[in-house]
Amino acid sequence: MKRVYLIIFSLVFLCNFTQISCQTLPDKGILPDETQSESKKGTPSQDDIKKFIANGWVRYSDFGAKGDGKTDDMTAIVATHLFANQHNLTVKGDDKATYYIGARKLTADVRTNTDFGTASFMIDDTHVEDRNAHIFSVNSGKQSFKPANITSLKRNQQKLDISLPGSCLVTVTDSNVKRYIRYGANQNNGSAQTDVFVVDKNGVVDANTPIIWDFDQVTDIVVLPIDETELTITGGKFTTIANREDSKYSYYARGIAIKRSNVIVDGLEHRITDEGEHGAPYGGFISITNCAHITVKNTILTGHKVYQTIGSAGVPVSMGTYDININRALNITFENCSQTNDINNSAYWGIMGSNYCKNLVYDHCTFSRFDAHMGVANATIRNSTLGHQGINAIGSGTFIVENSTIRGNNLINLRSDYGSTWEGEFIIRDCIFVPRSVKSGSVNLIGGSNSGQHDFGYTCYMPEKITIENLKIEDAGHPETYMGPAIFANFNKQMVDETYVEKYPYIITKEVILKNVTAESGKPLRVSDNGYMFKDVTINR
Repeated sequence: MKRVYLIIFSLVFLCNFTQISCQTLPDKGILPDETQSESKKGTPSQDDIKKFIANGWVRYSDFGAKGDGKTDDMTAIVATHLFANQHNLTVKGDDKATYYIGARKLTADVRTNTDFGTASFMIDDTHVEDRNAHIFSVNSGKQSFKPANITSLKRNQQKLDISLPGSCLVTVTDSNVKRYIRYGANQNNGSAQTDVFVVDKNGVVDANTPIIWDFDQVTDIVVLPIDETELTITGGKFTTIANREDSKYSYYARGIAIKRSNVIVDGLEHRITDEGEHGAPYGGFISITNCAHITVKNTILTGHKVYQTIGSAGVPVSMGTYDININRALNITFENCSQTNDINNSAYWGIMGSNYCKNLVYDHCTFSRFDAHMGVANATIRNSTLGHQGINAIGSGTFIVENSTIRGNNLINLRSDYGSTWEGEFIIRDCIFVPRSVKSGSVNLIGGSNSGQHDFGYTCYMPEKITIENLKIEDAGHPETYMGPAIFANFNKQMVDETYVEKYPYIITKEVILKNVTAESGKPLRVSDNGYMFKDVTINR
């Protein structure tokens, strides 16, 4: 019986995780000699299996992990999670172990609670078989499906004509419509219109995740049931030995992918070593995709070194590389998180980038940046400190910044490469703004630019209403020519009178409410260097 279990277990392991077809396995000995030997050494006895199941947990060493920092333990790690998934067991790291993760294309399928504890993981990216293969992938056991009867959707539609097994995440695409047609050094032709939202079993759309586009034709729709139980990932000290590739946009994954809803990551640490004069970028050590209700807390991450490359417009650009990446995800919170390197050191890129998200939250975080590239619907930054890259965003809904210190060039920068658009409102209260640009004599709370000549694939807006309460601007050290801080940057230097015609009109803010806004310089808050562009904005003090 033991031998039968060993052979079946090893076959399942190989077929699922090394992507070797069962039909192409060599006849002699059933398994390749090296893997057969490795599997025998790491396969527990039947008595061990009974003990694991009775305990409710299993360790990596139970499946042969050495934890000596030299032996590649990835096969044992993958096997441990496979067994845990089959028997619904918690996985635990071995105390004081250091697991070396080498070049092989292997990903551990995580579907149960995992406590890495005090164990360390050394991820060697100097030579890898597949840069897109994550080390861990937190997955749902539920199956996604494509309903046939959803052919169109309307913005803010409240209900879908569909019955579901429970709450579900819905991702919908219209490939006939292009949005986010990027402008500038990294210009592109845009991306297919995409939205993601939550519906209940009756098809009612969650009011906190509204549909933000009209979909005249749904070319693709995927429904993924949301896991009701919470899965936890705790502890673990991870170190990435950085890749040595050329500095081009060939992103590395090689981290923890979260693709299941209702996950808590608590107490994880990630560091980076051996970054050289060049390297390929990273798409996020923590990568959150196609899921909802994720909390990352008490976690320490690391900003990556900035490298230069050539953008799509043929000019040099600083290359974005992230330790956090969030795509098509809803209700994501980072709580009590920080980074290992100085948040004000411009040699290191911003910690986070996101696309197609809703309800992103920083709470008690110290990071170099918050960034929403291709839109966020609703965001909150509270009780936090942001460094040299500050707050960068486009999107819609309500953006709240409260009880925080922001050290970027602007208090909030509306990304000009996506039209500096925010369709909604800003609420800023009880904050300190430390402008990096003060020595230049140009201090602006809301930054961005839009010439009105580029089609971004949507109408571009400034926040309709901006409320700023109890803001302190630390603008000491300014030059003699300094005129004082401004609410708005000069978004279009060519728009100085009525003769300027916008091909794609930019919708300007209607109202700004100011209460107790002070500057260390003692100079009053102005509207903008461009008085004409913002002449119709109502300022209530």
